[in-house]
Amino acid sequence: MTYESWKFLGKNGEFRLEQPEKSSFLYFPLVNEAGMMSAITPNLHGEMTSSHNTFLMEPVSVMDLHNSKASRNFWVHIEGAGAWSVSGNSAKQNAELFSNGKENSAVEAGFLWHKVIRENAETGLRAETVNFVPVTEDKIELMKVTLTNTGKSVLRLTPTAAVPIYGRSADDLRDHRHVTSLLHRVFTSDHGIEVQPALSFDERGHRVNKVTYSVFGSGAAGEAPVGFFPETEVFAGEGGALDWPEAVVANLEPSVQAGASLEGYEAIGALRFAPIQLEAGQSASYIVAMLITDDRTRPQQIAERYLSAARFDSLLADNQRYWQEKLDTVSFHSGDTEQDLWMKWVTLQPILRRLYGNSFLPYHDYGRGGRGWRDLWQDCLALMVMEPAEVRHLLLNNYAGVRIDGSNATIIGTKPGEFVADRNNIPRVWMDHGAWPLLTTLLYIHQSGDLELLLQPQTYFRDVFVKRCKDRDLNWTPEQGNKLLTKEGKVYEGSILEHILLQNMTTFFHVGENGNILLEGADWNDGLDLAPNRGESVAFTAFYASNLLELSNLLLALREKKGLASLEVAEEMAVLFDTLTAPVSYDSIADKRALLGRYYDAIVPTVSGVKVKLDLEQAAEDLKRKAEWMIGHLRKNEWIKSQEGYEWFNGYYNDHAERVEGDHPQGVRMTLTGQVFSIMGGVATEEQVGKITAAVDRYLKDERIGYRLNSRFGGIQQDLGRAFGFAFGHKENGAMFSHMTVMYANALYKRGFVKEGFEVLDSIYRLSVDFGKSRMYPGIPEYINEKGRGMYPYLTGSASWLLLTQLTEVFGVKGVYGDLMLEPKLVKPQFDQDGKASVETLFADRMFRIVYSNPEGADFGGYRIKGVTLNGQPAACDLSGNGCLISRSVLEALPKDGVHQLEVLLG
Repeated sequence: MTYESWKFLGKNGEFRLEQPEKSSFLYFPLVNEAGMMSAITPNLHGEMTSSHNTFLMEPVSVMDLHNSKASRNFWVHIEGAGAWSVSGNSAKQNAELFSNGKENSAVEAGFLWHKVIRENAETGLRAETVNFVPVTEDKIELMKVTLTNTGKSVLRLTPTAAVPIYGRSADDLRDHRHVTSLLHRVFTSDHGIEVQPALSFDERGHRVNKVTYSVFGSGAAGEAPVGFFPETEVFAGEGGALDWPEAVVANLEPSVQAGASLEGYEAIGALRFAPIQLEAGQSASYIVAMLITDDRTRPQQIAERYLSAARFDSLLADNQRYWQEKLDTVSFHSGDTEQDLWMKWVTLQPILRRLYGNSFLPYHDYGRGGRGWRDLWQDCLALMVMEPAEVRHLLLNNYAGVRIDGSNATIIGTKPGEFVADRNNIPRVWMDHGAWPLLTTLLYIHQSGDLELLLQPQTYFRDVFVKRCKDRDLNWTPEQGNKLLTKEGKVYEGSILEHILLQNMTTFFHVGENGNILLEGADWNDGLDLAPNRGESVAFTAFYASNLLELSNLLLALREKKGLASLEVAEEMAVLFDTLTAPVSYDSIADKRALLGRYYDAIVPTVSGVKVKLDLEQAAEDLKRKAEWMIGHLRKNEWIKSQEGYEWFNGYYNDHAERVEGDHPQGVRMTLTGQVFSIMGGVATEEQVGKITAAVDRYLKDERIGYRLNSRFGGIQQDLGRAFGFAFGHKENGAMFSHMTVMYANALYKRGFVKEGFEVLDSIYRLSVDFGKSRMYPGIPEYINEKGRGMYPYLTGSASWLLLTQLTEVFGVKGVYGDLMLEPKLVKPQFDQDGKASVETLFADRMFRIVYSNPEGADFGGYRIKGVTLNGQPAACDLSGNGCLISRSVLEALPKDGVHQLEVLLG
């Protein structure tokens, strides 16, 4: 069987896919800021929810999309032909799925709306079904079904909308599934059905419930349904099913009218509309609204607000305009228009991750909702480009999750500053968590010039766990609150800079017997979770080394730009600046651990609240010494060579303190992670970067699925991590894991290996859009599996990194302490036929269109910036190397409205 790929329609990112039901696991997100989170498939399957405990439709995994019959549906009983589903989700239509010529179908979608088009050749009935979640304050999804007679004969139809109402927590899917249906209280009104369970019946307790789940509907002009089938078993009928319900197949009279109350059964929003007659060429439309509300609704108010074709069309236009304007904050224009449109969908993904977290789509990492600590910081990378207005506030709040011991809360609540230790209060420390906040904060500072953020005070997270969760403070009680207190019982606050220093300096001393930072619960790769005692992450030792060097430079920038001469920190922290107090040998594992132990003892159970001042320049030198020691250690001890002569950095030690990478009886072992941070952080010399790329190409690059996260280790690694229990080529065990692959490209660009970086990014794009294998809509997946299928689309941190890499490295638009640096690293194919490439983006609270002109068609390395104009006039800029720096004051003198043109001549 051959499969057509989706194709873009026009210039705004809309696409169309023919016969979409012939590809499995496809789904599309529909969401709004109010908290309605939906997923929809080509046959209208999926889910609707506002949280883990409030699902309107049944929670589903990707397997349920094809095995479960409980989808949104809209039925038509055709006189003389029988039952027909507008989405193809009927037993008869599913049985005819692979019978060519019976029905034509297609999906069209855009930002953020979804249309299913289906036409039955035998009856001449065509249906267009449009779904979207409007940008209102309501948790609601709207659906409009338009039926058109494309034949020559009159069609007599009886329409019925049918949306199963699950109406409870995902925990009830298996546990107490029937018992919780006994809690259902069902009410019918003129336009639809409401379900308000009497109690919330789950592990949180049996509490009185107010949340209500509703399905309302009308004809195009607001005509109400003529009756209802609110009980699933009555709608399906004895021996029937949701994909062949007796109520539709037998065209039964509605069992219930408006004004009824029922209880104790599984519910369905089945709305029967009056029979109609369609002449040739004639159409009829129906609106269906699906809501989650905090209490019973006012049906008439809902009908006025949503249940007419005119209102539907108006809200759809608002929705399209809202998302288009949001995504227009970044637009790329290169020699590949298709890839530029694909990047629009990548640009959307960080926003989706903010709204969905890692859950509530059929592929989900954390099924219970929320985001983890790492997600918080990585998602901010893209939000600085996409939604910069709130980033400072977000960063400030995020630091409240740091503990005084340098660890942090790992689960983020729904409210700003709300943190918990971990799920089910089980403590776990990921050793990489302290590394990410500085990277994100640095990007913010460079984009904004806001060094003042570093001096802002913030509290520390406090719970029962101390000493990086290795111990418990049994005197602590939840009643004391989740803020660190001083000995006097006052809430302690330290600067944001103090928080960052703690995260990186405590980790410097937290080392294993090979001199690298202990792996603990895991690092970025959560699957490396079985080496908590003696495992070490060489990869993130490199990251922390570069962080300490960045912090040293940041302190000097504070001195230069803000005139600061001293650094104020908690007095207990002074011991961490050992070269200023009591120096220890960095070669001595015991001395490092002992110093860290002394610090831990000083901060448990409270801190004094007293602060000391350190000389800023001396503190910067202390950080630099630590960084240089780490870099030297890694270059000396972790650079390895295979028998074939390839060289690279070892990335890990297992729980037997054994080096993981290199030659092995079962084959060469290598990880991509171990190379990324050594390149990105400057640990690898330029010569070593070249050797690493050759080794990656030899051991990790696979023409079928791209750059693997690791080579085949062979067998389960019980002393390293659960990831190796996964089949090789899947998820964290040897798949093309987009996040690390994009970061590999980013690192290569940073170090000037542009052609190699372009090859990596281009491979991700080619794999993602190869629909015959990837089977996914436009966007970047979390990973590509062994068969080339794109897995976990939409919700992946790799989208933030790809957007950031494309903007700051490829197109070279980045901040330097608030000034604008233009340093393009475009290769020849990325310029259009006129020799131009451009990007539109926000900087300094203004929109700019930055156009690079390459009239000589030079490749990267063959051009430099010759001149820059701003709105047609020569721009004052400092040309240095391959880039130019434009002062923020020049940009802030421009009006905030409109789009300002920066023309950059290359030659």
